Amino acid sequence: MAPKSLLVVSLLVLAAAVAAPAAEAQLGLSGLLGLIRIQGTLFCTANGNIGVNGTSTPVFPNALVQLQCGGTNIASARTNSSGVFSILLDPLNFVLSSLLNSCNLMVDTPLATCNANLPAVGLLSSTLQLVGNTVVGLLNITSIIPAAFKLLPLN
Repeated sequence: MAPKSLLVVSLLVLAAAVAAPAAEAQLGLSGLLGLIRIQGTLFCTANGNIGVNGTSTPVFPNALVQLQCGGTNIASARTNSSGVFSILLDPLNFVLSSLLNSCNLMVDTPLATCNANLPAVGLLSSTLQLVGNTVVGLLNITSIIPAAFKLLPLN
């Protein structure tokens, strides 16, 4: 019985070795060992972006940033004390072109939370912008950032 088992195991190993390059060719290495990272910094301004006049711009800590596709929340993250957020996605579950064309980042935490002089109603929204890919070892990371947040007033 042992030689039969050894033969079966050897055939399984051989089949896996032959199938791996085919799977890599179909999906690409990023499909097997990939990650989509959406990250950025949210600022405590009327539009959530850094100021353009060269003055120091405070960040927006502890704000909930949501990734919405077709009106549905897909993922979310909170900004840290430096206003930075990062959302990680599995590329096998998301088509990159759909993310870039059909999804937005939404922040409904009131701006007045970080600065009482800013609007207490409305939400920030941003489309997504592809930055590029980075390979770290066998991992391919697709980097996406917010294009520019805009304040959407609530009616």
